[in-house]
Amino acid sequence: MAHTTLAAPGVTTTRLPFLDVLRGAAILGTLMTNVWIFASPGSEWGVLDGGLHAPDPLADPSAATIAESVFRFLADGKFLSLLTILFGVGLAIQYDSAARRGEPWPGRYPRRAAFLFLEGTVHFVLVFAWDVLMGYAVTALLVARLLARSEKVRRAAMWTAAGLHLALVGLVTLGDLTAADPGPRAPDPAAVELYARGGYLDQISFRLDHALALRVEPVFSFGSFGLLVFLFLLGVRLHRAGAFGASAHGRRIRVRMAGWGLGLGLPLGAAAALGGPDFFVLGRYGIAPLIAVGYIGLIGCALDRFRVPGAGALGSVGRTALSCYVGQNLLCMLLCYGIGLGLAGRLAGSGPWWVMGLWAGVSLVLVAASRLWLRRFDRGPLEAVQHRALSSRPSPAPRP
Repeated sequence: MAHTTLAAPGVTTTRLPFLDVLRGAAILGTLMTNVWIFASPGSEWGVLDGGLHAPDPLADPSAATIAESVFRFLADGKFLSLLTILFGVGLAIQYDSAARRGEPWPGRYPRRAAFLFLEGTVHFVLVFAWDVLMGYAVTALLVARLLARSEKVRRAAMWTAAGLHLALVGLVTLGDLTAADPGPRAPDPAAVELYARGGYLDQISFRLDHALALRVEPVFSFGSFGLLVFLFLLGVRLHRAGAFGASAHGRRIRVRMAGWGLGLGLPLGAAAALGGPDFFVLGRYGIAPLIAVGYIGLIGCALDRFRVPGAGALGSVGRTALSCYVGQNLLCMLLCYGIGLGLAGRLAGSGPWWVMGLWAGVSLVLVAASRLWLRRFDRGPLEAVQHRALSSRPSPAPRP
């Protein structure tokens, strides 16, 4: 496909603090889900073996079970969907920036996507198997092409992708409902031993040997890139509609997003969560994106009306989102695995409170580190590496 030279659309390309706050919330929110993976027996492989058991607050209405259930429900799939929508927003902003300068599109963007895929591969091999960057990079190449097409083409692609994905979710949920209950599954003892007492090189070798199986969630949830393409294009659509702007029109859109996303999504999500494991796929991959839209509206409405404590801290995490995403997984690896403090093995069976405390502690470290870093530098460390690799212009000097 030939490059297309664009005329500038009348869309602002200045940095929006609201988007930084949303990115910060998305990064810390994905950790609310991932922290249970690090803390579970067998960690990354234990998830596939059924080691990540969700509590049942109906069978055990204790304070610990209810707290864990609410904690997981608020995060599971919602913040990952939010992060994906924001990735689409960022892609639209880059498109608008190229159009404003009269540059061809996609131009050099495939280089950026290839570099992101490389970063995701390194992250997968060295740190955490459930990486999202590789899937984002591949899907971004497709959506970047769609941005140069008409609104009619993008709308058709967006709703076709949503329909295919929902059909897949429905089929899987129907299969779970009709299949015989296999009973509880125990994680592979070899995997439990590997992450509790194995060496770092052994863990890397394990990820490489089981790379295809460990990529099963991106392959499923983004099968045919359905969910990713839909959420990317939804982010583009929201950006073009002015949903992130400071105008009265933008505020009205955010109110509607909060009302529909939370008013419809939360009851449906709660019903799926209480319905048991048969409705897990429906809740995580079918209803969670709707709630994510509500989160955008809720955070936006709060920022529109109040002086929200911690908004600046979330904005700092959002400005260093890539560094914080990799950094939080690196910290959890060192804290939970046997190559570090081994908390997952030492505290196994002691309840959920330490896991939620681990999330809070790592989040505070990320907030403090990002604020301190941005006092001296304009970009996060990994963002600076990416910028230097993709730009011929010199990186900005440290601030005095």
